[in-house]
Amino acid sequence: MTARRFPPGVPTDVWEPAGDPVGLAVVLPGRGYPPAAPGCAYAGYVLRAAGWRVRDVWWEPPDNDSLSLAEEVSWVRDQLATAVGEHQGPVLVVGKSLGTYAAALAAEREYPAIWLTPLLVVPELVEAIRANPARQLLVGGTTDRLWDADVAASLAADGCDVLQLDGIDHGLIDPSDAFRSVDALAEITRAMARFVAR
Repeated sequence: MTARRFPPGVPTDVWEPAGDPVGLAVVLPGRGYPPAAPGCAYAGYVLRAAGWRVRDVWWEPPDNDSLSLAEEVSWVRDQLATAVGEHQGPVLVVGKSLGTYAAALAAEREYPAIWLTPLLVVPELVEAIRANPARQLLVGGTTDRLWDADVAASLAADGCDVLQLDGIDHGLIDPSDAFRSVDALAEITRAMARFVAR
């Protein structure tokens, strides 16, 4: 598998699978959680192993204090649209935290998605996830203040796959237990592999 910058001037890395790609997977990071951080990186590993071309988006988000929610959503939406570009064929989205603001565009285009620590305290985001007819996996932890277990359960009832991890925070770790953090990453990776395999 190889990585290359593509196209020039666009802050993305493209990782090619061993054979012909089955589609394009776009990884949108969090505000302080880059594509190389464990949750996003292992999503990429899983997707490449399943035959997807993976485009990691590297960004420098604008200060969230200077933007309205609508402006922030629009900015993330533009990042996804740019990363997909003129690609024809299947698209799958992985979004972490801030990246989950791409949910509305994913719903409009019916992209399947993996949402890592989606901001379930934001009603507009929840409704965007709920509106997507494609398959979706939501991953979050019980000590993440931006994860709402009741909302996650309601989205599961509407057909989303949900992995909720006890004691795991917004960084997808247990800050008091490194071994539990490793176990959580393994659980997340297995869930993503099952999701992609289906």
